[in-house]
Amino acid sequence: MIYILSILLIFLDQITKYIAKTILITKDTVPFINNFLHFTYVENTGAAFGMLQNQRFFFIGLTIVAVAIILIQYIRNLKKHKDKVLEISIALIIAGAIGNLIDRLFLGYVVDFIDIRLFSFPVFNIADICITFGVAIYFIKTLRYDNHEQN
Repeated sequence: MIYILSILLIFLDQITKYIAKTILITKDTVPFINNFLHFTYVENTGAAFGMLQNQRFFFIGLTIVAVAIILIQYIRNLKKHKDKVLEISIALIIAGAIGNLIDRLFLGYVVDFIDIRLFSFPVFNIADICITFGVAIYFIKTLRYDNHEQN
């Protein structure tokens, strides 16, 4: 299940980035819900919030190592915890990491396009959403496992 979900999410991420690149690249921004959600094309050469700009090879190496560690841990712990929620969180993290890795490898930057205007927040993409939700779910489930083992 983890592999199928990851592949589907990577496909969704890449399709939405392709659409953003072909439609939004010539526009300043496209309001979807005025003053709340806009679609704005951004070429991000850094990490979240624009940190570490132009560190392409660092991010490529870091992503490959991180995905490898996550997969190794997943395979090792598969026998201990057959938990669908943890599998989904890992699939989300892997999909997001690989989605942005594809951009860095083939474009030299990550395509971002989801622009929340309600508050000051960086433009992001589907891969970023996957990573964020995957990490949040993983930590919540891990904390719950730790609490159950202590009781």
